[in-house]
Amino acid sequence: MKFGIIKERKSPPDRRVVFSPSELAKLKQLYHEATVEVESSDIRIFTDVQYKSMGITVTDDVSDCDVLFGVKEVPVENLIPNKAYFFFSHTIKKQPYNRKLLKAILEKNIDLYDHETIVDAENRRLIGFGKYAGMVGVYNGIRAFGIKFELFKLPKAETLAGKEALIAQLKRTTLPPLKFVLTGTGKVGSGAKEILDAIKVKEVTVDNYLTKNYTQSVYVQLDVLEYNKRIDGQVLDFNDFTSHPEAYVSDFEKFTKVSDIYYAGHFYDNAAPMILTQEMLNASDCKLRVVADISCDVNGPIACTLRSSTIEEPIYGYFPLENKEVDVFHPAAIVVMAVDNLPCEIPKDASEGFGEQFMEHVIPAFFNGDKDGILQRAKITEKGKLTPRFAYLQDYVNG
Repeated sequence: MKFGIIKERKSPPDRRVVFSPSELAKLKQLYHEATVEVESSDIRIFTDVQYKSMGITVTDDVSDCDVLFGVKEVPVENLIPNKAYFFFSHTIKKQPYNRKLLKAILEKNIDLYDHETIVDAENRRLIGFGKYAGMVGVYNGIRAFGIKFELFKLPKAETLAGKEALIAQLKRTTLPPLKFVLTGTGKVGSGAKEILDAIKVKEVTVDNYLTKNYTQSVYVQLDVLEYNKRIDGQVLDFNDFTSHPEAYVSDFEKFTKVSDIYYAGHFYDNAAPMILTQEMLNASDCKLRVVADISCDVNGPIACTLRSSTIEEPIYGYFPLENKEVDVFHPAAIVVMAVDNLPCEIPKDASEGFGEQFMEHVIPAFFNGDKDGILQRAKITEKGKLTPRFAYLQDYVNG
């Protein structure tokens, strides 16, 4: 089995990689029958020299590899026929802009595995950068608050070495006694919580958060049933919410009345109710000043996320009265941070964490006959056809 790490070619450049040099060295050590090559890259967070120093072959041609690993979509002209590829294809939700890519993958007889489709038997995602999005999202939200109120100046996350540098910057920053509300308890939520805990923001209960004043910064982390309620008033379980999202309505307004910064780190289903509405944001008793939409669903559950923002220009102002974008310093503006590629700001940490997940959950499947069905479930295309699990994409391919 010959594995190849491909150069990222999508624009804007992404410095992340699936495997760090040390993780590839570990792979070779654990699986003697595996060989590994890395395509030379001048943008990757780890240099060619760092891979070579770990005994990894660096080359300009990976066409003799069986399986190719990347992060972002591979441009159609760079796809090598008759190979197996792993990357974020952004096709499984029928994204119009990548229809040509999926067609080309089928035409070139490529076996496509998407990082998003790598799930366990219960359909839970095993691989992702969400934790690192949560980390950078917390930092960017606090940075946005400092900009809006001209209280402190934090450097951009992308200019820092990684997670520990983010924490060090925040620890050196004197915060007023802010209240942070965080929705989501998955990978994004865990990353956000890790940073808040590291900088000694105190976690409190929902009741205390809603009713007490504090002389220090505090946060509350909410699960889905703590900010949604059944329209008929019944109190049921999470399974009911996922089965009948239309029976629920947002119960988030009580948090807008006491929170300064909102971190949106939840997974959102299109059938679920809006979480933060224009009406809530426009209410006279809304205290929110920054909304850091880490999940970044445009036209989704957060009314002020009018568009995604960029690492270069991460924030914009939202004027709730007219539901429109305004300058950040507009007196009635709520600051929105909606960068949709946050993990790119700490590429070293993100790449190291991603590789560890891959080594744990995916690589063994190549050598144990895929006994847990990891590869089988993740495979979108095979021998020029969609696999049964992804046959629903046929009309998308046909256009």
